[in-house]
Amino acid sequence: MKQLIRNARLETGYQTKDEVVIKTNTEITDLLIEEGHFTKIGPHLQESADVTIDAKKQLLLPSLREMHIHIDKTYFGNGWQAPIPAKNGIYTRLEEEKTLLPEQLEVAEQRAHTMIQHYIRLGHTHIRTHVNVDPQIKTKHVQLVKRVLQDYENQITYEIVAFPQHGLLRNGSEFLTILEDALKLGVTHIGGVDPASLDRNIGEVLATTFALAKKYNVGIDMHLHDRDTLGAFEIHRILDFIEQKKFSQPVTLSHAFALAGISDNELDELMQRMAENKVDVTTTVVISDENLTLPVKKLYDNGVTVSFGHDSLTDHWSPFGTGDTIQKLNLFIERCGYIDEYQISQSLRYASGGITPLNEQGEQVWPKIGDQANLILVDAVSSAHMIARQCPISTVVSAGEIIYQTDIALKGAYRG
Repeated sequence: MKQLIRNARLETGYQTKDEVVIKTNTEITDLLIEEGHFTKIGPHLQESADVTIDAKKQLLLPSLREMHIHIDKTYFGNGWQAPIPAKNGIYTRLEEEKTLLPEQLEVAEQRAHTMIQHYIRLGHTHIRTHVNVDPQIKTKHVQLVKRVLQDYENQITYEIVAFPQHGLLRNGSEFLTILEDALKLGVTHIGGVDPASLDRNIGEVLATTFALAKKYNVGIDMHLHDRDTLGAFEIHRILDFIEQKKFSQPVTLSHAFALAGISDNELDELMQRMAENKVDVTTTVVISDENLTLPVKKLYDNGVTVSFGHDSLTDHWSPFGTGDTIQKLNLFIERCGYIDEYQISQSLRYASGGITPLNEQGEQVWPKIGDQANLILVDAVSSAHMIARQCPISTVVSAGEIIYQTDIALKGAYRG
């Protein structure tokens, strides 16, 4: 199967003045895709193809990745419903889930479908979802989510985290049997939540988590909301286990609020250890009256991979998620005060698995011959323009196949 994209706008380099990037240069070109990969790139390609897409000078960019969502427990697709106040913090939510999640089982599958279709329309070709495993729901959500995601195997890639939302130890030894049953179903990661404050036993939680991850050959994605020195201590203990166990599977720290509230010296030490052990971070770019927004660029500059996620679209935890990662990037640049072409355009990396058309030196590094053809067409003149003005996506392509396409009013640089 051959696909030909004609008249696409590609970023080719930065234009500078007085050593400051003032514009992104682009060219209009064609791209041939075979077996899901770019095989030819150049103007006016004389190639026959099974499918031809006229990009109409829209910008071609790498597709997006949602790296932290819970598709198994959502109100999305079922009208508006705000959460109730959490008078007892996380314990209010855990108590709710004992009855709410079993009650939602009849509609959970359809809502998950609706959410994935929403993500595809918004340019995503990869999703990592956390899926509840708890004493009430047991493995039902994992089974449900696997069924749903299998329907999209020809459209997106995905990862499934078996997530002990209610704690690893606090529900007794019988729960560990349930969690192992979930791990046997073929998930990609084991999750966890605040071993200090939820289970109040960092050592045993981490020992059990790493043992199960090794037994089932899965990665680890740990939710860490604990802040300041407590949260930093948890991160150091996770790094201790990686080093002591010579653990080679991927490890992600989700939220990791402690990284926003510790001293520069403490942060430098943690970043060095995290980079050495290839521990990455996922953040939702929290906006709060507390200091919870992570030093994303500093982490990246020190060798720590950072990705963005939404956590929820709307559920009994939060009413705020949108699934719109371009909007999330816009929130990030406003939060960080990035207003110039260079800083804005390089921020795309946090939503695309590290891929940007231009590297930090302004050299074109994507797309190249042989790269997998996961892309979006956007009515924008540069990555920075797309992020700052939240330009619309017309087409989503996954491994060379069109998985979403719609007509949009093309306004180019004059989009309001």
